[in-house]
Amino acid sequence: MIQLAVRSLRHRTGGFVASFLSMFLGATVVMAFAAMLDTAGGAGVDAVSEETLTTMAMVVGGWGLVIVLFAVVSTMTLSVRQRAGEVALLKSVGATPFQVGRMIVGETALVAVAASLLALPLAAGGGWVLLEMLKETDQVAPGVSYAFGAAALSIGIGVTMLAAVGGAAVAARRATKLRAKEAMTAVTIEQAKMTRKRTVAAIVFLAAGLNCGILTATVFDGKGIDAMQTAGQASIWFSIGLALFGPVLVRAVTAVLAGPLRLLGGTSGYLAVENVRRRTQHMAGALMPIILFTGIATGTLYMQSIENSAPPAAASSIPPEDVAAIETLNLVVVGMLSVFAAIMVINTLVAATTYRRREFGQQRLVGSTPPQVLSMVGMEGVVLAAAGVLFGSIGSIVTVIPYSLARTGELLPDTTIGIYLGIVSVAATLTLASCLGAARKAIRVPAVQAVTA
Repeated sequence: MIQLAVRSLRHRTGGFVASFLSMFLGATVVMAFAAMLDTAGGAGVDAVSEETLTTMAMVVGGWGLVIVLFAVVSTMTLSVRQRAGEVALLKSVGATPFQVGRMIVGETALVAVAASLLALPLAAGGGWVLLEMLKETDQVAPGVSYAFGAAALSIGIGVTMLAAVGGAAVAARRATKLRAKEAMTAVTIEQAKMTRKRTVAAIVFLAAGLNCGILTATVFDGKGIDAMQTAGQASIWFSIGLALFGPVLVRAVTAVLAGPLRLLGGTSGYLAVENVRRRTQHMAGALMPIILFTGIATGTLYMQSIENSAPPAAASSIPPEDVAAIETLNLVVVGMLSVFAAIMVINTLVAATTYRRREFGQQRLVGSTPPQVLSMVGMEGVVLAAAGVLFGSIGSIVTVIPYSLARTGELLPDTTIGIYLGIVSVAATLTLASCLGAARKAIRVPAVQAVTA
């Protein structure tokens, strides 16, 4: 099975690109922030600089770790699900579930090692840039020397390997539980219901986000900037919970948009609706990063905007001179997580769309024109963008409204709507451009060649 894993990597290079990219980006982000721990432990670092560096590594790196783990596991699940036909074929010729699972995990481990090693130069450079930014904002002393050592390497590589192999093991276990005949059927018919474990995990994350929002509006009411301790977490946890409910959300939005899509899109609209309904699990995997990007970016940016316009609170335990440091921390958080989530939107959608090259070829052989195929994919992208923006916006509410109540006493913040419109525009543009760009590239392949490949 190890030899089979190596051969699979050689012959299915394109199929591993999405998984590799998610691991590469994840390792880069985690190692760059973990390097702040190495820097904080260097010789001659004063107490204030050490505290700032440690906080940056623990807070920003910690949330980055959560998102990275979630993104890598999500990508691995999508990758294994796309290989349902291969798994079914292996089981039909006598491969045991253990052998198939070992092959998938082995492939993933090889990709994770390569991604971690190739991420080292970019991570080291990213950590240096982060330290220079902290120096320029006077949060770290100018004389502090940059270090990229044991903490960055062990945390970055360890987390990447754990997330990748763990995600592959979970996905492989689900794929290998089916019997050979059931697996062959599952290639064309997706499981409509969410698993019990996924449902429980989604509820737990939603409850955690809601709890943070309630604490922000009650316990931290009148405590000034201290309310950020729980408000910032609320949209992250809640958005993750909504993302886990992806299959349900996709079906709900499709039910609402089915009529308009069929009316306006004709045959392409009809096919788009049927594809989304038949491929809810695949669509849910693509929906996850859109929800995370919209929810986290909106929640954090509006929280900081509310803070900038709110009067100082006497009850706050944070000194006024540290407010600028917290603003920088928030902007780094939203910047890092938003960029990562945005790249994952592109990565996931391109992988999911490119995988459908054979499907597009079949449609063209039965009479669909390339513009009709692109129109169909564009309408599917509209469903994903609408669902991602809608539920990402809902995810941000558990941060925005509680923080507005705690800091201003107003239910809705008195801030510009431009922030929200900008985030929505970016999310929609990334979604549609990724879908249409990948589809346009896929249909360049002659239909007969695409079907027989």
